[in-house]
Amino acid sequence: MVRQIHVPGAVLAAALLLAVAGCSDPAGTFPDGKGPSGAGSPTASAPGGAGEPGAGGRPAGGDVLPGLVTAEVARTRLASLKVAATGTMAGYSRDKFAHWAQQGDRCDTREVVLERDGADVTRDAECKAVSGRWKSLYDGAAVTDAGKMDIDHMVPLAEGWRSGAARWDAARRKAFANDLTHPQLLAVTAASNRSKGDQSPDLWQPTDKSSWCQYGRAWTTVKSAYELTVTEPEKKMLTTMLDTCAS
Repeated sequence: MVRQIHVPGAVLAAALLLAVAGCSDPAGTFPDGKGPSGAGSPTASAPGGAGEPGAGGRPAGGDVLPGLVTAEVARTRLASLKVAATGTMAGYSRDKFAHWAQQGDRCDTREVVLERDGADVTRDAECKAVSGRWKSLYDGAAVTDAGKMDIDHMVPLAEGWRSGAARWDAARRKAFANDLTHPQLLAVTAASNRSKGDQSPDLWQPTDKSSWCQYGRAWTTVKSAYELTVTEPEKKMLTTMLDTCAS
């Protein structure tokens, strides 16, 4: 049985907010009850003002990712990130970042992102997307087959490991791998996702340069939120990306 979902934007945003509210801090990931940046619960964000994302982590006008800060704020946060050499991959395994987490109504994180990032998405009785319309941020491709879409981690799990996540506990890694509030997850073509792999911005950039502003803002937002380090070449390329944002 296949069901067509037509949900008003405001209702969908509220539903997603409720779905993630119970898992934004699994097992007490952040002892003070705040988000990874220590700036308050990400599921209770105030309406966006200058430099802040929209209420509840919804994408702001013109953005396709939730939780993005402005280019100005991203530059400030980039300047404050700790610069360090690339860490080791010793001990790394994707299995140490539990995903995809269940989000209710038989839906896991992957299916929630496919629904969020698509239009006219049709799901089956098991909440699997079977059709819809998506535009891939990285290469600008238009897709109607859900099987051709991947859910990318903006900051790849391996890159997270190299820049600080190796020291985290399992609960925080799970939160990082299933983060629906910050701009950490997005639906893109499988080809572009696999081209990116686990590379940082100095080693891989989206082929569609019109996405560089959002990419640079998103990467910086996530690294700042989780207090991950950057390398000098990575920081330089992020600056280049942020410089493509309209003033």
